[in-house]
Amino acid sequence: MNILVIGGGGMVGVKLINRLAADGRLGETAIGKIIRHDVVLAPPPPASSFPVETLIGDLSVPGEAEKLVALRPDVIFHLAAIVSGEAEADFEKGYRINLDGTRYLFEAIRKAGGGYKPKVVFTSSIAVFGAPFPEAIPDDYFTTPLTSYGTQKAICELLLSDYSRRGFFDGVGLRFPTICVRPGKPNLAASGFFSNIIREPLAGQEAVLPVSEDVRHWHASPRAATRFLIRAATMDTGLLGNRRNVTLPGISCTVGEQIAALRKVAGENVVARIRREPNETIMKIVSGWPRNFEARRGRELGFEAEGSFEEIIRVHIEDELGGKIA
Repeated sequence: MNILVIGGGGMVGVKLINRLAADGRLGETAIGKIIRHDVVLAPPPPASSFPVETLIGDLSVPGEAEKLVALRPDVIFHLAAIVSGEAEADFEKGYRINLDGTRYLFEAIRKAGGGYKPKVVFTSSIAVFGAPFPEAIPDDYFTTPLTSYGTQKAICELLLSDYSRRGFFDGVGLRFPTICVRPGKPNLAASGFFSNIIREPLAGQEAVLPVSEDVRHWHASPRAATRFLIRAATMDTGLLGNRRNVTLPGISCTVGEQIAALRKVAGENVVARIRREPNETIMKIVSGWPRNFEARRGRELGFEAEGSFEEIIRVHIEDELGGKIA
């Protein structure tokens, strides 16, 4: 099996490739090669029993998708996107990267011919939902995004469903929770503070909290994100029927509950590194985000997340900090 990871230089892409390299297979099938694609040079590939090829390019440039599809990967993980805050700040760039790049990929697959029908796993987002919300959003809730990023993802979900229905590829769309705690440095995602207020204090640094502690949101760890992707790539898609996009399980908690979990795990000295600094722009974006989901269908389909935010913090300490707190 040959695998293409578009967005292979991003955090989730790197973790996915590392996991596949360690396993040597996807499900029951041995991996022959991984092709990782991104606009910037990814970290060095992990040691593996198969070759890992690195390609640099921009999926939103006409002709780039055709080059990738010509390699005939059996499974395509499409993780590439610009994040929510950047998509809101730069309207044209958001639609070019998040929508046009995806459409070019889907069209390249459709036009490939020769019976080529890969499995395509697309990372969508809970940003496809917009306020007002019920207490817990059910699986059959309508999508009314209130950000450009959420709108771009919702359009791609519809395209994925239609191209799958027409038999051009076998698609699965995953509505990711906010992935927390993200390793590395802060990015331009409006949701970045959810990770920042945990990651930086644990590393001995100050973090800024731009919203009030009563803000509630839906989270899963990077470790869970990798599990989501592998489950989607190996599952029987006949179980999806015509509903190709799945809301994934996660943990609903307030910022205050996040901080309480951090206090329980790491102590008051670590929590004291969080500085409150309200940001009206971020507060406005966050106010339209979903807070809680039923996610029954996702669980029934075999997708699994953490059981508490405390567990998410402990995953970060174990996976990123070698078990040590500053």
